[in-house]
Parts: sequence; C-alpha cells; structure tokens
Amino acid sequence: MRIAVGMSGGVDSSTTALLLKKQGHEVIGVTLRFHSEETCEVYGTHNVCCSPKDVRDAAKVSQRLGIPHLTFDWEKIFKERVIDYFVREYLSGRTPNPCALCNREVKTGFFARYLKQVADIDKLATGHYAKIVEHPRWGYVIGRAKDRRRDQSYFLALVRKEDLGLLMFPLGDLTKEEVRKIAREHGLEVADKRDSQDVCFLMGRKPGEFIEERVGPREGPIKHISGKVLGKHKGIFHYTIGQRRGLGISYGKPLYVVELDPETNTVVVGEEEYLYSDTLRVSALNLHVPLEAWTKPQAQIRYNHKPAEVVDIVPEGDGYIVRFKEPQRGITPGQVIAFYEGDLLLGGGIIEDAQR
Repeated sequence: MRIAVGMSGGVDSSTTALLLKKQGHEVIGVTLRFHSEETCEVYGTHNVCCSPKDVRDAAKVSQRLGIPHLTFDWEKIFKERVIDYFVREYLSGRTPNPCALCNREVKTGFFARYLKQVADIDKLATGHYAKIVEHPRWGYVIGRAKDRRRDQSYFLALVRKEDLGLLMFPLGDLTKEEVRKIAREHGLEVADKRDSQDVCFLMGRKPGEFIEERVGPREGPIKHISGKVLGKHKGIFHYTIGQRRGLGISYGKPLYVVELDPETNTVVVGEEEYLYSDTLRVSALNLHVPLEAWTKPQAQIRYNHKPAEVVDIVPEGDGYIVRFKEPQRGITPGQVIAFYEGDLLLGGGIIEDAQR
C-alpha cells in the first residue's frame, strides 16, 4: 500500500514509519509545521510538537529510513481552525479540547482526505495509541489501545466516520516501552526524545496566560452561588469548572468554580456538592456506530475520567440530553464527551452544559 505517515519528529510517529517500511509498504513521511518559533529552544522545559526543530527531526528519521519526506506549512490553517477556536471558547466561559478538534479539522481526518486527493495515498498512518477495527456490521471503527495508560482514542472521538477508512494506527498493540525499544534497536535518533506536553501552541503557558496576552485582563466579580461577592478575577478564561486553587478568596470552607458566566463576566463558586450532576447536554453527536445500536454505553467526560454508565440519551433540539446512572463530578462545557462499549469507541460530541 501507499501509506503516508504523519511524522511529528517524535518516537511514536518515527517508529510507525519504521514498522510500515519493514512491512514492505511504500511509505512517505509527511510533516505539518504549525509553529515558526523554535519552541523547544525558547521554552526549554516544555517539548511541543510541530515546530521547526521537530520538522528537522522528522526529516532526519525519514532519511535514515530511506523514505521521501514532505513538509506542509499549515500554520495559517492551524491558527484559523484550532487556535482561534480555542480563544473563542475560553472567552465564552468554556474549556475546549483543542487536540480533539485538531484531529478532526487539521492533522488526522482532514489531512487524510487532503493527501488522498493530492497524493493518491491508500492510508494515513499516525503514532496515536489507538486501533482501527473493521467491524462486521459498522465498518471501520476505533478501539482502545493495548497500553491503557497511553490510550488516545478519546482524542479521536470527533473524527468523522467517513475518514476512518483512510486511517491506520500501527502502535495500537504496543506499549510505549516497546515502541522506544524498537526505536533504539534500529538506531533512531529520537528513541529517547521526550514526549510533547500539554497543548502544543501554549508552549508551557497556562491557557489563561495565553489568552490574556491576546485580549488583556478582563476583570469581573467572583461570586458565591448564593450571590455574595467574594472577590475579583482577571478574566474568566483563567478558570475552569472544578478549580479550587488560585481563586484568591477566603471563605469558611473549600470553594470550587461551579459556573463561568460570560454575559456578566462572573466566576461563580460554590461548595463541592454543586460540582455534581447526573445529566448533561451535548451538541450534535459524531457517530461511529449508529445510536440505535448502542446497548450499554459508557461515557468519558474528559481524558482522565473513568468511563461512567449512561442510562439514557434523548434527542433535544440539535443535540442530546445524556443521563448517567450516578452523578458525575465537574461536567465542563466545551470538553469532549466520548462514548464507549467495552473497548469500542461509539462516537462523541462537545458538552454544552450540565443540567442541575
């Protein structure tokens, strides 16, 4: 097969290219450059992907493997489709997941379709820890990786169903330790390169710091859920649901952020009990498996969240109401919700709000 490998300059994508070359495929290394800054040098404690240094690392690995390597300068596309979205969401009092959006709009689903048109590839392979499974009834679907600590299927929940047939995830049955061992055994320079951390374009900054650089401080009140003003904030984009630290207020008991109101520019805080809800509203679902085929779904409301049993999904307007068997802590507008049955990813959407 003619396979393009999305090479970020890290060990995972480099090992992906190595494995496919060893299997006898026609492999082309492709790298997207999102940043013009030498990020790893400027922000030395944070390794981020898609910088000029990473492009050079990907080119070196491609040369060692004897495969062609192409670089696409998609900084403008990335800014328009991911960074601008990220800023808008935070200014709207939401906490987005830019990596999941990027996988749909830029570097995974969209990139696969683009390469199919311009380079006539059969597949785009990436270094994601996930699996593409060919289901007898539902066609191509995504499954969890063998290495559960590294499983990235959650970040693929927004990828369109029609793009799954163009994707490959060769690391799905390997652990991170096995990947690094393979890279060392074949002399890849990136075998022990640090993993990229956090959101790539933040480059070590907190989301609020990143946004304040662009829009300046936007002060407003911090109010208890009862209505009492307890302090002042520099901008709702510095906060997220469930946050306890860094509030800069004093109270007789622990308080948490329970709501961000962009209309009044207010951070609402309350006791921990106000963080729990058994119901949320989600915008239009991205379905990998038809909804009527779901039998015992579980939902993951953020990356490190333990999947929780879902008892009902009811259409409402242009979205759905999702009800859990047990109340969930810290349901956060803007975050991705991913639905599973066992190891199979059923689909996902974006949380609009929690229902109290």
